[in-house]
Amino acid sequence: MLFKKSIPQLLAEANESGEGTLKRSLSSFNLVALGVGAIIGAGLFSLTGIAAADNAGPAVILSFIIAAVGCGFAGLCYAEFASMIPVAGSAYTYSYATMGEFMAWIIGWDLVLEYALGAATVASSWSQYFSQFLLEFGIHFPAELLHGPWEGGIVNLPAIIIVCLLSLLLMKGTKDSSAVNNVLVIVKVAVVLIFIVLGWSFINPANHQPFIPANPGEDAVKAGTKGFFEFFSSPDFGHFGISGILRGAGVVFFAFIGFDAVSTAAQEAKNPQKGMPIGIIGSLVVCTLLYVLFSYVMTGLENYTKFAGDAKPVATAFAQTGYSFLNRFLMIAILAGYTSVILVLLLGQSRVFYSMSKDGLLPKLFSDLHTKNQTPWKTNLLFMVFVSIFAGFVPVSDLGHMVSIGTLFAFSLVCIGVLILRKTEPDLQRPFRTPWVPLVPILGILVCVLMMASLPIVSWERLGIWMVLGVVIYYAYSKKHSKIRNGQ
Repeated sequence: MLFKKSIPQLLAEANESGEGTLKRSLSSFNLVALGVGAIIGAGLFSLTGIAAADNAGPAVILSFIIAAVGCGFAGLCYAEFASMIPVAGSAYTYSYATMGEFMAWIIGWDLVLEYALGAATVASSWSQYFSQFLLEFGIHFPAELLHGPWEGGIVNLPAIIIVCLLSLLLMKGTKDSSAVNNVLVIVKVAVVLIFIVLGWSFINPANHQPFIPANPGEDAVKAGTKGFFEFFSSPDFGHFGISGILRGAGVVFFAFIGFDAVSTAAQEAKNPQKGMPIGIIGSLVVCTLLYVLFSYVMTGLENYTKFAGDAKPVATAFAQTGYSFLNRFLMIAILAGYTSVILVLLLGQSRVFYSMSKDGLLPKLFSDLHTKNQTPWKTNLLFMVFVSIFAGFVPVSDLGHMVSIGTLFAFSLVCIGVLILRKTEPDLQRPFRTPWVPLVPILGILVCVLMMASLPIVSWERLGIWMVLGVVIYYAYSKKHSKIRNGQ
């Protein structure tokens, strides 16, 4: 038996109000801002240069488009679910309704990779940019307080501080958190637009040639001197050429992570039937347009080979414009971008665990709400400690791929969920309907799986280890305390 939650059960939860429930305070604009806040950050400002130098060259523009198409298919599926079942929990809740409790637990556990560890990764990067920003004013932050013990330091103190401050803000209330996020989004989008507008006239067309750098392995496959599977397992795969564009899509996919965090706030939207599709799809469209223009300008200002090993590729590219005096504003935008990403990811993680706790799969403390602010403050507090430890002490340099593969897995399951629910519950009221079903969900699954396949094998190994740990916890605790299994 799958032990699924029925749609009427979920709708009853969505309509709960008063004490002990989340407060509906988010407008459609707030939801779009949440999506943009989560998306534009570490990915745009750092991964663009990495993917261009190591994988796709100037064709990183195509990598962004492929990643956006995959996200678009998944986003349409998310929008259908979020408008139909406006309950906190995102992919976890949708899986509970379509594939049963065990798969719901797996996806809920998987989302920890995206939200909690993603927030830790971004906080570590935020710390490095913060120290660079202080240098602009002649303030030298001690190096041993910027790195954990495994990286030759003592602790990454700024990373811990920013996680704690944002967690305290989330405890205060979603409305206040959203207002701060709106300001951060306006700042970083404004500076991204300034970069595009000022940089456009300095583009050197020679930097876009060749647009797709050659891959010797692909040439050997075409010539028949090397088999495809031999090429697939060789170091040449993913290093420029078509395979490089695909690998680049898997890398820059991290830059799109977060739009699904909008769906975790469904229970706090004023009008979720209308606002959720606008928030999810609107933020994706805005960010995709900005990403394509940004990557075109960036690779046009400087040759892609110069971004290899560069921790600040955006500053390197912008230096070609002669507007170096704007570097401080660029740094402010990057810090604002990173801050809003951490904020939204911490929000998303707390809402997923809130839903899992309400279902009995996690201890009750994860769903306890503050009597005045109506926020899951104990969850925020626990993740403040958990994420701070990772951000402050654990080296997270390789965590980007792990976060990406976990998110792609979640996206695939949401697309599968739409296919299942259209078959099992065809007459349900759907305020937003994913168009061209089953084509869109199937294409979403295919693109996500293709990007997962392009990621390094070590990412799959880490995902497997994480999932085994999740299964152990499920059978040791969650299965015994499940409210559905116990008939509650």
